[in-house]
Order: sequence, then C-alpha cells, then structure tokens
Amino acid sequence: MTAQLTGRWIAILATDGMERVEYEQPRKALEDAGAKVELISPNTDDVQSQNSDLNPAGKVEVDRALEVASAEDYDALVLPGGTVNPDRLRINADAMVFVQDMVKAGKPVAAICHGPWSLVETGVIAGRRLTSWPSLRTDIQRAGGHWVDAEVVVDGPFVTSRSPKDLPAFCAAMIEHFAGQTVA
Repeated sequence: MTAQLTGRWIAILATDGMERVEYEQPRKALEDAGAKVELISPNTDDVQSQNSDLNPAGKVEVDRALEVASAEDYDALVLPGGTVNPDRLRINADAMVFVQDMVKAGKPVAAICHGPWSLVETGVIAGRRLTSWPSLRTDIQRAGGHWVDAEVVVDGPFVTSRSPKDLPAFCAAMIEHFAGQTVA
C-alpha cells in the first residue's frame, strides 16, 4: 500500500464475539502502513474472537481499556464485525460515547460487516451512504443512511464494507482514507 500512516494512532474498538479476520487483517494493514494501533475494549481481560460468528478463534489481548481511552488520543477508528461484538458494543454507553466523540471530532471511521451497528446506534449516519452485512440494511435506512450493496463505500468520514470477502478492498480504502486525514 502506497499511503503511509506513520505517526498516526488508530483505535480498534471491539469486545467478545469479534470476527477475528476482520480484526487481524485491518490491524496488519494499518501497522504495515506505519500506524500505531491499539485494541480498545470494555473488557479488562482478553477479547474472545470468533470465526464465522460460531467458532471460537482464540483470545486477543486488549491494548487499552475503554474506561481510560479517549478519542483525543487517536486519529481514526476501526469497527470490526462479527454479529455478537457490535451487538454488545451498542448497548455499552461508554463505547457509544467513544464512537460519537470520534465522529464529532471529524476523525475517520472504518466499519465492516456488522460493525456499522455502532454507527447506527450513535445516530451519526443520516444522509450518508454505507454498506454492511445485508441484514443491517433496514437498520441503516431507518437511521437515515443510504445502504448500498458494494464491496466498499467511502462517504464523508466513513469507510464501510460488507464481509470478510471484501477485506482486501476495505483495507486498501481504509488506508487511503485515513492517510488523507489531518493528524489530530
């Protein structure tokens, strides 16, 4: 990837039930582009990851507890999917405040699969084009967003994709979009 993120700090917000590949591939792409990346979680212990929502895929170490994380510390945010992970996050008030603070500060957010549920929950997608796992289409539309069936969609601060099969396009668009932002 040609765009460089040296000097950028990126948060990945996740909890138990995150789709492992939707965490690992974006994190590797960000680190390969020079970014410093931290997994932020309401968990104080490791996060249980999944493969295809159903199969345990091992634990992932949390870099920083959500309770001590601040949007001011990061230049961008990644929201991986897995059905359980974003469903748990969207009922966590502190997680939703973190997402809102990132968006209010004008920082870019990349969300894949079910990850856009957090964007729906925070009410920040009205008038924006997004994609996601198909089952979120109605949620996105009811929140005022315009759902598109595409590999990757970039609109305003958001980069969204549908599923793990879209990860190559998602990672490339995420790096390009994050590189185009001013360091906070």
